Amino acid sequence: MSFLPRSFVTTLLTIGIGTVGALYHSTAFAANVPCNHSPAHEAFNVQGLKSELMVTALSCHAQNRYNDFVAQFRDTLLGEEKKLNGYFRSVYGRNAQRKHDDYITQLANVQSEQGLQSGTIFCLQRMPMFDETKVLNNGEELSAYAEAKDVTQPTSFEVCTTPQTRHHESHRHAHHA
Repeated sequence: MSFLPRSFVTTLLTIGIGTVGALYHSTAFAANVPCNHSPAHEAFNVQGLKSELMVTALSCHAQNRYNDFVAQFRDTLLGEEKKLNGYFRSVYGRNAQRKHDDYITQLANVQSEQGLQSGTIFCLQRMPMFDETKVLNNGEELSAYAEAKDVTQPTSFEVCTTPQTRHHESHRHAHHA
């Protein structure tokens, strides 16, 4: 029986504890930041819905229905993709494309895993989304639908900004003090 060297185990534990700590602090910080409706937030919702429909199409042999969805909302989907590209560029700089690709892969993986866990009922649950999106008239309705659907995401991306009024108020107080 072989054992891992003690230094290796210690390193793994340190990395794990550090990761948990970082996640905790980022979550705690995010909870204290007020959120406005952000274009990136909308883009993540629409991308999540698009991915969910793609996974459904592949799992339930409904590629034609997915193709119809993409054709119906082509301009909206392209616009939301541009917003996501902007988000990843502003947050990750040179690593934007890699991070964006990682997100898309993780999104499909987590949604596929959810489908596998659902078993045979998955298609019965998901196929109605094609009918629900078909009756939507524009990108605004698609965005509202995606928001209401609360599709699975691999991680939470904070797309909040501090309201401008707070920024100006803090400067005013600093000048008076």
